[in-house]
Amino acid sequence: MAEVHSACAGCGTALVPESLSCPACHQLVHASALETLAQEARTQEAGSPATAAELWRKALLLLPPESKQAVAIQDRVATLGAAARVAEHPGQKPVPAWLKRFGSLGVAVAAFFSKFKFLILGLGKFKTLLTMLASVGLYWTWFGWRFAAGFVLGIYIHEMGHVWALHRFGLRASTPMFIPGFGAFISLYDSPASVGQDARIGLAGPLWGASAALAFLFPSFVLPGTGLWLALARATALINLFNLTPIWTLDGSRAFRALDRRQRLYLGALMMVLWLLTNEGLFLLPIGGTAYRIFWNKDYAAEPDWTVFFQFAILAAMFGALMAGIAVRQ
Repeated sequence: MAEVHSACAGCGTALVPESLSCPACHQLVHASALETLAQEARTQEAGSPATAAELWRKALLLLPPESKQAVAIQDRVATLGAAARVAEHPGQKPVPAWLKRFGSLGVAVAAFFSKFKFLILGLGKFKTLLTMLASVGLYWTWFGWRFAAGFVLGIYIHEMGHVWALHRFGLRASTPMFIPGFGAFISLYDSPASVGQDARIGLAGPLWGASAALAFLFPSFVLPGTGLWLALARATALINLFNLTPIWTLDGSRAFRALDRRQRLYLGALMMVLWLLTNEGLFLLPIGGTAYRIFWNKDYAAEPDWTVFFQFAILAAMFGALMAGIAVRQ
């Protein structure tokens, strides 16, 4: 356990027990412990990336979450987490040489198939597959097997977006578990290091969900049975838009913890515009949630995270475009 300081070693300013940095001179309270952890982590990086990542996570607990040092260490943990997974699976192939000749496009293609493989691997877990089939069975009785299978697949892709983001940050999590009629969830074995990291993990679900909705929309242009594909695209888009509502434990709430008042106002205005342009009533839920997080639950971030802001804004715009495109096709 880190030593509790009652006064800043640099300027003598009184500190509360939970202080991570001095409010006057901004000196780190646990600088000595951080240096020790950093040295230990660096010595482990080459031989044991998993151990190094765990040491860096301990260092994150002693840093202000949105400080530059914390952000740098978060990126380092993500890199080490990827290295640890490669070490656990030494047979995993790098990007083929012939794909590298196509530059960034080749790398992007390899990344796409890597993510596709990641999706398939999640289905290898017995509990995930069993609960998925139970959900398909329930929705089958209501909407038919074709819609049920597609709808559950869309939920699965959303949840695997969270799992992928957690793995990217070197954090452990279960594969999705379905609750028929209520959706799905994943269990976290490690906690995100900061609100910014948690926000990115939260938004990864709707991002992958938006991709699933687009994938359902595309066949409506080239295959028969347009109504089924449009229904799947709309249902998938709606459930992911609902998850952007910034209340309770929804993904939008996790993202809003990384935003300040001005950013929340901007997003509220954007969603108002999208509601007016698309006439999609579900936008009223994230609009109402945004108002709540601006005027009542004022848990603003100390430092605004513009990356999270733009991710949220782009996602909202994507769902607006999806709704508009589906309405045109209907």
